[in-house]
Formats: sequence, C-alpha cells, structure tokens
Amino acid sequence: MADQTFMPTTETHFERVGENTMIVNMGPQHPSTHGVLRVITELDGETILQCRCVIGYLHTGMEKEAEYQQYQKCVVMTDRMDYLNANGNNLAHALAVEKLLQCEIPRRAQYLRVILAELSRVASHLVWLGTHALDLGAMTPFFYTFQQRELILDMFEMFSGVRMMPSWIVPGGLRGDMPDGFEPRLRSFLAGFGKELEVLEGLLSENPIFKERTFDIGILSGEDALNLGCSGPILRASGVPFDLRKDMPYSCYEEFDFSIPVGKTGDVYDRYLVRVMEMKESCRIIQQAIDGLPEGAWRTSDRKIAPPPREELDTSMESLIHHFKLYTEGYRPPVGEAYAAVEGSKGELGFYVVSDGTNRPYRWHERPSSFMNLKSLEVMAVGRMIADLIAIIGSIDIVLGEIDR
Repeated sequence: MADQTFMPTTETHFERVGENTMIVNMGPQHPSTHGVLRVITELDGETILQCRCVIGYLHTGMEKEAEYQQYQKCVVMTDRMDYLNANGNNLAHALAVEKLLQCEIPRRAQYLRVILAELSRVASHLVWLGTHALDLGAMTPFFYTFQQRELILDMFEMFSGVRMMPSWIVPGGLRGDMPDGFEPRLRSFLAGFGKELEVLEGLLSENPIFKERTFDIGILSGEDALNLGCSGPILRASGVPFDLRKDMPYSCYEEFDFSIPVGKTGDVYDRYLVRVMEMKESCRIIQQAIDGLPEGAWRTSDRKIAPPPREELDTSMESLIHHFKLYTEGYRPPVGEAYAAVEGSKGELGFYVVSDGTNRPYRWHERPSSFMNLKSLEVMAVGRMIADLIAIIGSIDIVLGEIDR
C-alpha cells in the first residue's frame, strides 16, 4: 500500500476561510482552463470564497535549455512559449540580444518586424475570442475567428514555410525578405477583415446571453491590476492606458498613428471590448507599415552577426568559411546584461539576457505576461459563482507554455 504521508491533498494548499465549505478542483485537464492548469476552489454552495492556481504541470525547462544553445538558436525556444504570439516572442529575444551586440537594424527590417508582430497579435486575439465564446456556449464565433486566423497563418507560411512557429525574426533582422505575393495577400486580408470583425461583434457585443455571462463579472480595478503586475489588455481594460508601443517605443512604433483602447469597469466584458478594438488598431498599424515599407536591406550588414548573402557561397571561399563559422560557433556578445520588452498580445513580454563573453547566454530569462496576469484570477474570482470562473479564466487569455516554461 502506498505511503499516504506524501500524497498531496487539496486542503494542504490553503486554509479554509469558511465553515462547512467544500474544496473543489478544476483541472489540471479541464478544457476551460486553456491549458494544463489546476485551480483549487473553496466553495460556500456555488459561491467562491477563495481559489488558488497550481502550475508546473507543463514545465519543460526551456530557459535552462536555452543557456546551452547559441544565441541564434535560442530563437526556436521563444516560439514554443507563447505559441500563439510566436513573432512577438522572437522580436523580444532579438531586441535583447541586439542590445548586447549594439546592433543597428535597417528600417525595412523594422517595418517587416512590426507587420509580423501585429499579425501575430491579431491571430492571438482571434484564438482568444473564438475559444472564449466557445467556453460560454457560443459556437458560431469560433468558426469565424479561426477562418480569419487561417488567412494569417497562410501568410506566415509564405514567409517561413511554417504556420505557427516561424522563427523568422532573429537577432540582426530577419531570416529573409518579404516573399513575392505577400503584399497583395496582406492587402486583401486587411480589406476584408474589418467586415468579418463586424460580423463577430454583431454576434456577441449585444447578445443578451453573452452580456449576462460577462458584464460586471470578474472586476479587476486598475490599482489591483498594477499591484499584481498585470499588463496588456487586462490592465488596459481596468482603465490603465499603458502600452509599451506608446510608452516605451521599440522598433519603429513611434512612426505609426494608432490608439490605445481602454476599458472603464475592468470586467470580462471590458476585456472583450478592448481586445476587439486592439485588433482594429493592429490593422491600422499594418496598413501604415505596408504603405510606407522602405526599400533596402532586411538584416544588418554587421558580418559578425549576419551570414553572407547566399549567392556568394558558390563563388567566395571567404564567404563560405564565414557562413560555416557563424552557424557552428555563433557570435560572442561582450560581457554584460540586457533586458528588452515588447507589447505582446497578452501584455509585457520581455527577455533578460546575461552574456559572459561566450557564444551562449549565461542567463536567459523571460518575463512572461501570462504568468504575471494569472495571479489576478485569485482576486477576481472571490465572491463570484463557480460558473463565472470559466468566463474569468478565459478573459485573462493565458498560455501555459509561457507560464511553466
């Protein structure tokens, strides 16, 4: 018989705050937790007195693994953290490494990075919207959102040959230039997306069932959101207009005209409205970027970082040697540390990288927005019904691959 001493029980995770209450586990395999998340709740009838999030079921050790990889090979790790915002993750890592290298990026590469990052934001919000509505019993929006997301993934595939984890944004620029046929496909998407979004808003925004499940549910004040370290749509829905693209501009975001949607109440419904408006603003940014896309190089000319042009490999032994050494030995940033953050689809997404002068990072750490935002669940759920917990979790928009790492 197994030793009962070491068998975990739900009661050991927190002390009860009420009498004659019931401890209920949700997860770690529950579909509505949007990943392998375990939520332990204490219920008085159907009312939540307290809840605790238990994570770690998906831990992969990616941060430690990255410390045994060359800097350029860490890129593929970032894709698999928040796999719905892969280009944003690639960009944050690239910016941190470029800080260490003091590397200048051509404007064309910066514009293309913005296009890819904003497309990833739209695609991520579409997945959130479709699955969130599905959690609450609305099936139709799921098909509309995933239809539009497929169009975006088709464009990622044009760039990289990969739909979800392109690893196309790298330190020094991009792996390649914009492919033939991409621009007309992008313009076609932008021309039709607004109408499709109106259809989705028509299905949900004034739907009485959707509003009943989301209005005044899971309220998070701006003060609580800041104290918990929240960022992204969840923070802005609570009335705090903080967005790294405006407040701490990176790449070339200061060149674009766009607004920061802000909520009033900080409930599940406000978080829905903010993300819908953010998709519209992302399309505005993409439209400006493709209209003003500069000519020129799509990666740095610094040969310590960038490989030689492929066409030189057949004619130049020096270029062939350079290519071989770069991909076998990598590059060695000077000793130092750097932190770079981007406004990801879920909030502030940053990478802290420490260099000891070798070809791989001494320390490589992600500041994950999902991890920081998840703690707000324990605040928002108190006093609500157990059925509301599904709506609240969905409104946070978490990806467990980023939380556990």
